[in-house]
Amino acid sequence: MTTMTVQVNDKALQLTAETSLLQLLEQLALPLDATAVALNQGIISRDSWADTRLSDGDTIALFQAIAGG
Repeated sequence: MTTMTVQVNDKALQLTAETSLLQLLEQLALPLDATAVALNQGIISRDSWADTRLSDGDTIALFQAIAGG
């Protein structure tokens, strides 16, 4: 099995090759409806998560909505 390393919020994470952005978010057990994603400094729309394949060396920034006032 081929692996790759990506940076998720400045932490190295080993993934299997051909992992999609959606698969990564599911692995991390994040609330998908309250998460925004930047891949290599570009915002990725929620509609594209399943089709966006990650590559070795990618940098992912995850943002979560915070309710409050």
